[in-house]
Amino acid sequence: MKLVLATHNKDKIKEIKALLQELPITILTFEDVGGLPEVIEDRDTLEGNAEKKAQEIYQETGLPAMADDTGLFVHALNGEPGVFSSRYAGENVTYADNRHLLMKNMKNIPVEQRDAEFKTVIVLVMNEQVKYIVEGSCPGYIGFEEKGDMGFGYDPIFYLQESGKSFAELTIEEKNEISHRGRALKKIKKVLEKITAQ
Repeated sequence: MKLVLATHNKDKIKEIKALLQELPITILTFEDVGGLPEVIEDRDTLEGNAEKKAQEIYQETGLPAMADDTGLFVHALNGEPGVFSSRYAGENVTYADNRHLLMKNMKNIPVEQRDAEFKTVIVLVMNEQVKYIVEGSCPGYIGFEEKGDMGFGYDPIFYLQESGKSFAELTIEEKNEISHRGRALKKIKKVLEKITAQ
């Protein structure tokens, strides 16, 4: 079975491939399938964006397509950056730009009010009639400094309550065990296992 990942994000692709590697699936990316359009993420929910990406890439390729949308929801900022997490500091910004703006917006917020949650929604479009939607979440808090160099995005400032470690201090295997995307991917993996076993 061939599956197209509707993302340009190399870090996401690495995490997804690591989790699905033992399935009998050939994972294709935009680099493998040339000429795919840039999908504009203009929906106001994670699910809306993920579904739009998966549907458009399925329409273009005729192959099953999978997309995710992920957001970091900070309670003290009324859920910001949320659905705008990847472009919080504007269009075509770096991960660091987004982190710095978030840290700036939180500079006067005390430790007990820095709760945050990562959420991922994955949409798998198999054909015109069949699609699957799963989600995963991971609670934590926004730290006062960046730690670790293994993650991407907001990972260096997103800390886990139990261990006090940032996501960027975890290996890809450790992160996939507990992260929002890891949890959502485990659910979609079960779906793909059933599909490929038929």
